[in-house]
Amino acid sequence: MPTPWSRRGFVKATGGAAAALGLPATASATVLTTSEPAQAASAASAEFERLRATWRGLILGSGFSPTAEPFASKLARLGTDAAAWRTTMLPAPGSLWPGMVWLDPDPDTDTASYTYSAQIQLTFQRLRSMAEAYAQPGTGLTGDDAFARDVVTGIRHVVTDVYHAGRARYGNWYNWQIGGPHALLDAATLLYDHLDAELIATITEAVRAFVPDSAVASYTGTSTGANRVDLCRTIALSGLVGEDADRLALASGALSPVFPYVTSGDGLYRDGSFVQHTWVPYAGSYGADLFTGLSLLCALLAGSPWEITDPARENYFDAVERAWAPFIYNGLCMDAVSGRAVSRGLPPGDPGGANDDHLRGHSIIASIVALGRAASPEQNARWRALAKGWIQRAHFSPPHTNPMLGIYKLAQLQSVVDDTSVKPLPEPVAHRLFPAQDRAVHRRRGWAACLSMASDRIAHYEWGNGENLRGYHTGAGWLSWWGDDFANEQYSQTFWATVDPNRLPGITASRMKLADGQGGQWGAERPAVTWVGGTTDGTYAAVGQHLKGLASTLEAHKSWFFLDEGIVCLGAGVTATDGEAVDTVIDNRRLGPTGTHALTVDRHLKPGTPGWTETLSDPGWAHITGHGGYVFPAGGRITGLREERTGRWSDIRTGSSTAPLTDRYLTLYVDHGIDPVDGAYAYVLLPGASAARTAAHAAGARGLLRTLVNTPRAQGVHVPSLGVTAVNFWAAGTVGDLTVSGPCAVLIRHRNDGTAVVCVSDPTRTLTTLTLTWRHRITAVVSHPATVEHAVPGRKLTLTFGDLTAEAGATQKITVRTA
Repeated sequence: MPTPWSRRGFVKATGGAAAALGLPATASATVLTTSEPAQAASAASAEFERLRATWRGLILGSGFSPTAEPFASKLARLGTDAAAWRTTMLPAPGSLWPGMVWLDPDPDTDTASYTYSAQIQLTFQRLRSMAEAYAQPGTGLTGDDAFARDVVTGIRHVVTDVYHAGRARYGNWYNWQIGGPHALLDAATLLYDHLDAELIATITEAVRAFVPDSAVASYTGTSTGANRVDLCRTIALSGLVGEDADRLALASGALSPVFPYVTSGDGLYRDGSFVQHTWVPYAGSYGADLFTGLSLLCALLAGSPWEITDPARENYFDAVERAWAPFIYNGLCMDAVSGRAVSRGLPPGDPGGANDDHLRGHSIIASIVALGRAASPEQNARWRALAKGWIQRAHFSPPHTNPMLGIYKLAQLQSVVDDTSVKPLPEPVAHRLFPAQDRAVHRRRGWAACLSMASDRIAHYEWGNGENLRGYHTGAGWLSWWGDDFANEQYSQTFWATVDPNRLPGITASRMKLADGQGGQWGAERPAVTWVGGTTDGTYAAVGQHLKGLASTLEAHKSWFFLDEGIVCLGAGVTATDGEAVDTVIDNRRLGPTGTHALTVDRHLKPGTPGWTETLSDPGWAHITGHGGYVFPAGGRITGLREERTGRWSDIRTGSSTAPLTDRYLTLYVDHGIDPVDGAYAYVLLPGASAARTAAHAAGARGLLRTLVNTPRAQGVHVPSLGVTAVNFWAAGTVGDLTVSGPCAVLIRHRNDGTAVVCVSDPTRTLTTLTLTWRHRITAVVSHPATVEHAVPGRKLTLTFGDLTAEAGATQKITVRTA
């Protein structure tokens, strides 16, 4: 039955809500007829009920068959779990279920208080799931009013005992302002007809107390980026439940500071970077939450008086393909933009395994599909085509098997799968460089790679809330890669619980033992370096990192040249004085618990049993069956290692499962020795290459690499077969036909039409002038950006750039006509 109106609800409906709906407000009562206030209240009430129905549809999903898989099994499990929770519910002071105690004997903000406050959120989430079991079909509890009354009893107990106005907050603010109230308000919306006016008032007053209007009064602190969107969701839902038009208007308007591009701190950058906690790339975690929140709020408020109409919202619509899609591959979301979320294994006994890159990716894809409801028809059509491609290529972990995916998100994805008018888009062939978050993504038809770095702008890693305790070196040049139909599980499942944190693929790191959570929390620890970034023409790239190690004296200059069939990886100036050995990890492949993938070095098969290790002197190439090849153009000494590693999720995240997990790893690395001075390395990574192709590359038959410069002053390659020359200049100098007056990244690519593109960037963001000379005959300068003050063609090309500091490391492209 409809819930009786409280006096406050009536005032809101005939005042703020009526005005929002274009109806007479109470301030004009002198001109109203007797029936007009009632009409205004009725119209307002109808609008609120319409929005509650919209929200129920959004969070429950629609258009799916409850008797078809995977929905039938998910609904049945939801019903089974909800029935069991009903049986064990035992309201008591400080808890609703035994073992889920929120009563904090010493309330403050220490670790213990964080644990207690988390139980409030977990309790509300359980009640929310029970409310869903009542509202969803096929659960065995669908429409069971007695069950609904029991859930309402549980809600009443929590808001009476702990989550109420006047209660002082303790523990984690997030549990009180976002996680807890989201679940509470969802449950209240699903069970709205079972709530009396007093309980509605208690709920909304509690939410207003913990999330007052002032929570979004300024765009600072914990009210930025994804957190701001989540706070707006809390406020909007409290407006729905309490029929408070002012709260809905506040939520809609308070989203506006999220939309503009930022140049520092939290938010979306013009280059597609997304940062949260000031220093951490976070498109895959906080960014995913932001996307989910935006998609839901845009869909909820569309067509209402509180519709989100800020023109700047288009920045986030554009960001679907500029900020999120580049990090989605075959259904997974690359861990390099997921921060401390990589450490989140599921609780002990959960059959779902780890909350890994695939599970996060599925959720983001569903949010992109949902956001399409508020986008233009053209955007919506393209996003659905992207989603269909990702879903079809999700070979290793299909979304319908995702134990973490809610029914409503699964329904979004199923709608794309079932839509025969949607044609899947293929993987692009492109390079995307993200200077604002020290990340790069390289994509080819057969593979994709992601590079993770750190600078004075981006943290080595983030830990906090007891999470990601050993992620120390994820910013030390971690190079992750996947094949189109192989190695998609490489960083999934148990990778983060079992991998050696000092031997992530691609990094250069000291073997110094670091304490759990070494450095400051929330990404506070950043290296004092500025030359991190590179330049790209959109197909190929030259990327570099001046590396300074976490809590060590280690320094190095690392470069990556991203090409068609592989990545050229160079290192120089590797130096440290800590009394510890330093390694550069060529690769560290997870082979699974029983893997024995063959390693071939210069046509010689190496042992396949764990415990094998060998120093390989001047190898030409190596190949790992099922993965790819490695070429060593300068030979050197490479160490091979097979090991069986056992770890626990609790090793890297407090409170996680203590069950031991075992994986086998095959590692290739350069041992620079103890306290190296000017150490160096050079190798070429060939994802998916066969042993024969790897050997051919090593012999130079394919022209992958003809010349190589690798010093602490410059690193570069010349690739005749591609018409590419690329150099990272760490200082002013000359390499081949190129001379520069300061540190910069340069890539030149000859095209078949008689033109060439010259790509230049200032990764340091410090150059107020730069001169580049290319000793190659140029007949004309076709185009150049405004940063080029002088462009002189002739027997050589001279380019003079003005102030580059405002370009934030972005590539400056100049097109010339060659002789």
